Parts: sequence; structure tokens; C-alpha cells
Amino acid sequence: MDGAGPPPARFAYDRHTWREIAYLLSGLPFALLGFVYTVFMVAVGVALSVTVVGLPLLATGLAGSRLLGRWERVRARKLLGVRVDESSRLPGPGDGGFIPWLWTAVKDPVAWRAVLYAFLRLPWGVLSFVVTLVGLFVLWPVLPFLIRGMANVDRAMVRGLLSPSDELERRIAELESDRGVVVDTAAADLRRIERDLHDGAQARLVALAMGLGLAKEKLLEDPDAAAAMVDEAHGEVKLALQELRDLARGIHPAVLTDRGLDAALSAVASRCTAPVRVVVDLPARPAEAIEGIAYFTVSELLQNISKHARASEASVEVWRRDDRLLIRVSDNGRGGASPSGGTGMAGLAERLGAVDGLFVVDSPPGGPTVVTAELPWRDRVPAGLRTGARPPRTGARPRTR
Repeated sequence: MDGAGPPPARFAYDRHTWREIAYLLSGLPFALLGFVYTVFMVAVGVALSVTVVGLPLLATGLAGSRLLGRWERVRARKLLGVRVDESSRLPGPGDGGFIPWLWTAVKDPVAWRAVLYAFLRLPWGVLSFVVTLVGLFVLWPVLPFLIRGMANVDRAMVRGLLSPSDELERRIAELESDRGVVVDTAAADLRRIERDLHDGAQARLVALAMGLGLAKEKLLEDPDAAAAMVDEAHGEVKLALQELRDLARGIHPAVLTDRGLDAALSAVASRCTAPVRVVVDLPARPAEAIEGIAYFTVSELLQNISKHARASEASVEVWRRDDRLLIRVSDNGRGGASPSGGTGMAGLAERLGAVDGLFVVDSPPGGPTVVTAELPWRDRVPAGLRTGARPPRTGARPRTR
């Protein structure tokens, strides 16, 4: 949105003045249209609100007021140079169901401000139209000053009543984007699980069933061959079980559920190609969802260290500060890591952003690399049972894996 101050000084009758005159003269028809529509919409909606069709009509009428407000923003942008950000799109009935849409539409602050604008715009539109029309014939010397003053009133009305609630609208837009990220991430995870099951454990179990069937047929004819096939099937069972364990660990590891982040991150660190110092200093366990996101964030970062960093040592630190869970993963590798580098960091940033988290990468060429992540702290038990959080203790004895 442009600045809230008046336009800069200019010549009396330049193109800006004539645009303002056009805006004020055309304002009366638009004001009449908006006022009549608003009065009719409000009267019918309120009168029928006790019936089944009342609230849907009111919601539809408010959606129309939103559209009228949009037209007024376009007119103000073209003729007055007022650039007001567009409001977030209101979800439709098919996005989340009819009742949620109805409730959202009836309490939509953008639409109700457009209704108020329509009521205020008519008397002001009549006054500004009359003054402008008379001034064109009898007040020519002072008309530019009158035009500019009245146009500034219109600018203020448009900014005050037709602009979005900046913080609220920004947050709504962020949540809409984050919801899309969460849906896409969940769909990708389901596809990965389906692919892993189909190409791994399922294929191995099918081969196992066929092998046992052949062994059954040879049991009487050639016991030695049947025994060898059963022994081979036993090995296939072990491999299938290991693949299923790996898949389950990728969904949600049992050690995380049973023993928390400290033990789970130590287990992940033990599989890294570089020795990893793990320090987890938490007063209690966070909510399951936050704990899971923290685990998979560290797991992905340690995999990146193993694959790309060429590091000889690394560290993982997790602690709580106020209402945030902080994670710091660092290594002394070659550096140059970036969320746009194709190492999965962009996906991590999106996942953390979807839960109001932060993801910061500091990785100059040549290293070291320090990745800091923040997540909102959510208690697993009522907050009154928690103790205060503190950062990692300097004297703590870290685990090295």
C-alpha cells in the first residue's frame, strides 16, 4: 500500500487534478449503487436471518460487498493513485464445508468494512459531486485546492475502510500457504511409504511365498533341496523384517516414542559418517508432533552431513528457550550448503514454516556450517507442571557418536 500522506505539490490543473475531478464526478453513481445494494442486502439478510435462507443470503450479500470494495479499490488506484493491497481470498463452500464457509463469510471483517464504506460514501459522494460540479463553473480559481482536499478525504476513506487488516491478512495468507505445504508434504510421505512397501518388503514377501511354495512341493521328492530353500526363505524373512523396521523408523521411530529426543537423536547420530556430539537439555518432553518434527529435522541434517559435508566432526544441540524449542546442528565440513542447493533443506524450511517455525542456514564456502531451527514449544502435559527452560549447560558431559 502507498504512503498515507497527501500527494506532493504540483501544478493547479495538471493530469492529476483532472483525474481527481473524474473520480469525484463518477463517485456519485458508484456511491448510489453501493448504498442501494448494501441497504437491500442488509435489510433482507437481517429480516430473514430467523429462517433457513437468511444467513446464506446475508453471507452471499457480504461477498457482493467485498466485490464492490474491490471495484472501489481499482477506481481509486486508477484515478487517485491509491495502491491498496488486495484482501485474502475468502474460502468457498467447497473448500472446507458449507457451515464453516457460512460462519467465515458472515463474520468477514473485510466485507463489513466495505458495508460501512458504502454507507459513508453516499452523503460524502453527494457533497463532493455538487461542489465539484458547481466549482467547474463558478469556483475555477480555487477549484484545484477544493478538488485536492476532497480527493484526500476519499484517499483516507479508501485506506481506512477498504485496505486489508495488514497483520491479520498477512497471517491468513501465510496459513493458506502453510496448509498447502502440509498437504503436499503429507501426500509425498504417503507416496514414499507406498513406494517403499511395494518395491521393498512387499516384493520380498512375494518372493518368499513363492520360495516356500516350491519348498513344499519338493519336501517329499528332495528333502535336501527343500531344506536349502527353507533356509533361503529364512534369510529373506530376516531381510523383510529389517526393511519393515527401517520403514517404521522412517515414519516414527519407536525409540523416540519410548525414550524421547535424547535417545532418538543419539541413535541417529551413531549412523552418521562423522563423530557427532549430542547435547539435549530439555526440562520435559514437548508435544508428540513437535518432537517428531525436531527428530526428522536433525535426521535429515545429519544425512546431509554424511552425504555432502566431508566433515570430521559435528554437533547437535537441542534446548528450550521460553516458548521455543531450539535446534543447532553444526559441522566442520566444506560448507556451501543452501536451502536452494537440492539437499532437502528447502523442504525442511517449508515444514518448519508450516508450524510457525524458523530455519536458518549459515554455511560459507569452506565451512563451517551451522543450521539453526526453531519450533514452537507445546507441552505434553499442562504448562503448570513444567519447570523453566535453560540453554545447554557449559559443564554438561556431551555424548559423542
